[in-house]
Amino acid sequence: MEPHKYNVDLRWINDRIGEVCSPELMDSIDVATPPQFPKGVEGVWSPEHFFTAALSSCFMTTFLAIAENSGLDFISFQCRAEGVLDKVEGKYQMTEVILYPILKIRNEADREKALRILEKSDKACLISNSVKSQVSLQAEVTV
Repeated sequence: MEPHKYNVDLRWINDRIGEVCSPELMDSIDVATPPQFPKGVEGVWSPEHFFTAALSSCFMTTFLAIAENSGLDFISFQCRAEGVLDKVEGKYQMTEVILYPILKIRNEADREKALRILEKSDKACLISNSVKSQVSLQAEVTV
């Protein structure tokens, strides 16, 4: 695969709020300093939310591709993600993201296959492989 570029434009709106968009996409999203910081804004996406969402959504898209290629028949997939911001050696960083996928399958006989695919997806996720944060998987498979 050739290298790909993903373009993002950001413009400041006011106070601690900006707007992020892409010439490749239709929607824009407001982004702000999170409320845990001085002058942070409640109820607006933050870079920390984006970081956590990038890992979660990459895990999902990786899972969907591997599940399709493996012929896994499933009913539903959802994933809660928890990003941890901490101070390390005097600098803030996202130290960990914990993914909590819940996969509903049709047949009990597919449980082990489903777990293997979830684990393989975790290892193959390109965003997880691109960051230094610890990424943990706490998978649940239901029938």
